[in-house]
Order: sequence, then structure tokens, then C-alpha cells
Amino acid sequence: MNRLRIFVLLLACLVLSAIPLQGGVFRSGIDVLDASGCRELKGKRVALITNAAGVTARGESNYAMLLRHGISLAFLMAPEHGFAVNVEAGKKAGGAVIGDTLRVFSLYGASKKPSAALLKTVDLVVFDLQDVGARCYTYISTMKLAMEACMEAGVPFMVLDRPNPVAPLPPSGFMLEKGYESFVGAVAVPFVHAMTVGEIALLLKKNSFQGLDLQVVKMEGYRRELFGDELPGFAFVSPSPNIRNIETAVVYPATVMLEATAVSEGRGTDAPFLQFGAPFIDSARLLEEVKACRLPGVEFFSVSFIPKSGKFRNEHCFGLKLRVSDRKRFLPFTTSAALLLVLQKLYPTSLGLKSGGVFFDRLAGTPRFREMILEQVPVEVIVEASRKDVREFLRTHPSRFIYP
Repeated sequence: MNRLRIFVLLLACLVLSAIPLQGGVFRSGIDVLDASGCRELKGKRVALITNAAGVTARGESNYAMLLRHGISLAFLMAPEHGFAVNVEAGKKAGGAVIGDTLRVFSLYGASKKPSAALLKTVDLVVFDLQDVGARCYTYISTMKLAMEACMEAGVPFMVLDRPNPVAPLPPSGFMLEKGYESFVGAVAVPFVHAMTVGEIALLLKKNSFQGLDLQVVKMEGYRRELFGDELPGFAFVSPSPNIRNIETAVVYPATVMLEATAVSEGRGTDAPFLQFGAPFIDSARLLEEVKACRLPGVEFFSVSFIPKSGKFRNEHCFGLKLRVSDRKRFLPFTTSAALLLVLQKLYPTSLGLKSGGVFFDRLAGTPRFREMILEQVPVEVIVEASRKDVREFLRTHPSRFIYP
């Protein structure tokens, strides 16, 4: 009996081993580089743009991995939130020193663009940052400025690609209009873009930086139809203080526009971007109005909270909490438009869209979104106007993806 049991187990193992894993073994760009022994970097003096979320699949810091392979790492450069990912959004981040010898220069301090003097000291700049799939998230803005600086200095640029953790969300939102470019809107892609940083880098090279020597270290086994927490072998590491998990990254494009209003987007609480509120809001009335919108894939609940930082610090706020019940049906931009329409309808003098228009328009990439909210244009009309933008982008960039 025992021999038969062992035979059956061995047979099962052989059968299972013969079945290929769908998509193969997943490796992000940093792990592909690690597996190659960093041969592309041998003999070169390298600068690395990264933060503490830049780790390998084994949890090793990317800079430590480079040093382990004997790479000459000159210095690091860190984006918004600083290298340690502990500086709040919008606040300048200073430099640092790791292990008493490895300097970290800030790309969110006196300047957001690497200086020509720094770049002259290296042979290659490597970019390894985790993005979250929304245009206003500033890491792709940092990448664009670094690419521009490298092209001007004649220094090659390498992107270690990482998953877009919300890639299955369809492209949506208004396109970036000329004259409304800013650090929260620097790349001409839809607000929710569904692209990886590597794909965006190639798009930027094609459209703006043809003279740049660019290399993208592609991922292996990447499946863009999967959210980050569904991708085998990928562990999402929080890239900023308030994007702590995939759940938040999914909701982020739906609530981030509240940053430009007088409503708290939940910063300073245990659920940033997953809840919002203000002292002047009537939660019950707001819930009734929002439920009437029948937004797909998302549920709302009344909530109260007291932020420890940010807007209404130490004040009692009332509002709503979001829970995505079906990611495949959830539409972040539609949800954003509906929430803003209801808030403007109920609190036209308190929401602050008129006084806070400059920042709102920078986040949206256009004044049209805010103007439509103020005019109480139906959500369907707003969404269709944005879809027209997206359709034109998709038409003019049919080969924007490098993964199936």
C-alpha cells in the first residue's frame, strides 16, 4: 500500500512538473538584471534613481544588489517622499548618506532635475521606481526630467521595469493639455494610463527624447491582465507614505482629485484615499446622493475620522469610505467625477473648486474637468468627453505596450 501511495505521488509530481506555468516565472527588471550578474553595468560608473521600495524579489535593496555584483555605484537620487519614503506629499526632501559612503541626492528639493555637473561624473543612470498607474503620481515626472537631463548630458539611461499594479484598470480620464503641464502632470498619457514605467520611457523617447540612449530591462513573465496582488512572484512594497497596498492604489485615481478641494482625502488617518470627509459634511445625506449614482464595482459607507496630519488636523471629519467590490467593473474616473459632482451640488461654497482651481487643473491636466463639475454637467457627458481624449491617444499610439 505504501509503495502504491509513493508511486501515485511520484506520478502526480511528474505530471505537474510537465505542465508549464502560465506566463512563466515572473521577474521584474531588477531581478532580470540580478540574474545576468549585472553584466550590462560592468566597468561603468553608475547612478541609481530609486527609494527604499526598490528591492529585489528576495527583499534585497537594489543598490545592495549592485554592490554585491561589484558595480561601481557613484551615488543615488531619490524622488518625492525621499529615499526612506517617509516625507509627506509636496514637502521638499533632503539628501542622505547610506552606510557613511553612499550619497543620496534629492530630486524633490531645490531642483527636480539631475544636474549636469552630477551627470558628468557617471557613465550611466539607472531608474528603478515603483509607479502606481496614475499620471499625477510624480515618479514618471521624475523619470521624464531625468531622461531629459541625460539626453542633454549625453549619458545613457536604463529603466528597470516594474509592474503597473493597477494595469487591468482601463485607460481613462482627460489627456494632458498644452499649457497645463506641471510636476503632477508631465507625461502626455491618460490620467489612468495602464502602462509600465518602461513603456512610458519608450513612449517619451519616441515623442520627445529621440537623441537619448535608452535601454529598458524588460520584465519576464509579466501579465498585464493581473493586478499587482494577483501576479505570482510579485510583492508590492509601498512606494510612498499613503499608498500602502494595492487596494489603495486601485482607489487612488478616484479620490486623489480631492487633494485640490477643501475635503480631506484621508491623509493622516489609517485609510488614506480610501475615505474622505470634512467637518461640514453630512455623511447620511452624502451617502444617499452617492448611492443614487449607482457606481459600478464600489460600495460606500458613512465614516467619521480625525486626521493626525494634513487637512483638518485634530478636527472631527464626516464623510464616506470606499470599498471596491468588483475590480473588473470599478471605474475610477467615473467614480471621481460622480463624487465631485455630488460634493459640488451639496457644498458649492465649501468645496473650494473655484478658489483651488489652479492645482485642480494641474492634477486633471485640463480646466475642462473642473469647469464641468462647477456647471453640474451630467457624469455621462464628462466621461464621454474624457473617453474621446483616450480614444485619440490609443489611436495614435497603437504600439505603446511591450508586453502582451
